[in-house]
Amino acid sequence: MTDTMELPVAEDLAGALLDLAVPHEDIAELLRLRGRISADTGLRRTLESAAVDLVRDMGRIGGGPELPRSEDLESTGGALARYFPVLVYVAALPAVRAYHRERAVPDGVSRRTLADLGRHMALHRRRRGTGGLPVPGWLALHFRGELYQLGRLQFQRCRLREPIGAAVRADGLPYGPGDYALGLHIPDFLGPLTPGACDRSLARAGEFFSRCYPEEPYGVAECHSWLLDPQLTRYLPEHSNIRGFQDRFRIRSDKTRVADGEPVEFVFGDPRLPLESLPRRTTLERAIVDHLRAGGHWYGGHGWFRL
Repeated sequence: MTDTMELPVAEDLAGALLDLAVPHEDIAELLRLRGRISADTGLRRTLESAAVDLVRDMGRIGGGPELPRSEDLESTGGALARYFPVLVYVAALPAVRAYHRERAVPDGVSRRTLADLGRHMALHRRRRGTGGLPVPGWLALHFRGELYQLGRLQFQRCRLREPIGAAVRADGLPYGPGDYALGLHIPDFLGPLTPGACDRSLARAGEFFSRCYPEEPYGVAECHSWLLDPQLTRYLPEHSNIRGFQDRFRIRSDKTRVADGEPVEFVFGDPRLPLESLPRRTTLERAIVDHLRAGGHWYGGHGWFRL
């Protein structure tokens, strides 16, 4: 892996940002910040070092460094602190695409996986009203070859951990803690979570990982999400998409960690919204709001199924 990485020239940077689905309202600011970084030796070295660190040990499960924290860049001004991780990812693009070619990742899968950067920027603007990334380090999974967008779902290369690993083994399957697993993630803005869309994603995942990572046997899928909270079945119709998604899994409820903010964040856009302001337009919105207003809590659910 190269020891030097830098941002492309302004014209090429604009094209790279469009390829990553970066919202148009963010591009001019990113181009301005590129000029600022290029003119500042310290900032340029910080960015190039972060990009090199990001792609070191490319493809290793559970690897990856911490990106420069926004508080470390506060003295540079708010916009630069918020956008800096985006530019780190852009500087790392050549190495990421080279790794995808090496692994025979189809161009369409590569493009849609990395374009999740733009989706997360749209989420940040929806929640905060400004440009940036809500959880900057999350995109490291995409840019290090650990996570791929395959249809409606995203699939993360990972290993079984407790307590799911022990539950899988106790169920008589030849897998347990430390064995390979695919972590399922459900991105926003991509339409309903229908059974058919999930079936197609899972079929694509089987083909993709057997071809691109043949040395890693994936026999189990796992998911950790508020969508797997069994309490949802009390509110949703029997044939709802969420209940259909839950039915795929062997679910373990985790009532040690209250997660009230997660459904509010993912359904209404901001976990800080006051409960009394939340609308009740859909069945899911009414379920989330009515449960919380009645004094209940939402919890994270953990589930798995055999692939």
